[in-house]
Amino acid sequence: MKQHDVQTQFGNLTLTEEDGAIVRLTWGTTGRADRSAVLDAAVDQVRAYDAGDLERFDLPLKVRGSDFQRDVCDAMSDIPFGETITYGDIAKMLDVPAQAVGQACGGNPIPIIIPCHRVMGAKGLTGFSGAGGVETKVALLRHEGGFLI
Repeated sequence: MKQHDVQTQFGNLTLTEEDGAIVRLTWGTTGRADRSAVLDAAVDQVRAYDAGDLERFDLPLKVRGSDFQRDVCDAMSDIPFGETITYGDIAKMLDVPAQAVGQACGGNPIPIIIPCHRVMGAKGLTGFSGAGGVETKVALLRHEGGFLI
C-alpha cells in the first residue's frame, strides 16, 4: 500500500494506491509521499481539480465493497462536473431504495474523485462523510459552480 498526502483548499487529503489502482481518499495526513505512476497521476489530478483546471478524473479506481456499493459509485462517477442529482435519481436508475443509496454514498471510499458531494437529498442539501461535513460538501459544490447560497 502506497500513500501520498496532498494539501488542498478542502483540507489535507491522503491518497492510497494498491495494486495499480486508487483505493481510498481520506482527510488527514500520514506524512508519506510514496511514489508510483498511478499515485503520481492521482496527486497531479487532485491538485489540478483543486486549482480549477480539471473537471473529470481519469484514474484507475478500485472500490472495495459489495456489487451494490460499486454500482452506486459508478453512478456517482457519471455525474457531470458542476451538476447534482438526488439519491432518488440514483435509486431509480438502480431500482433500489433511496435510503440504501444514501448509505452507499456515505460509504464511498474515494470521495472527491468519486463525486458523492454531487448527490443531494430530495429536499436539497444533505450531509457529507468527509471532514468538515456539509460545509466541505458546500465548498466542493461551490468550487464546481454547482451550488450557490
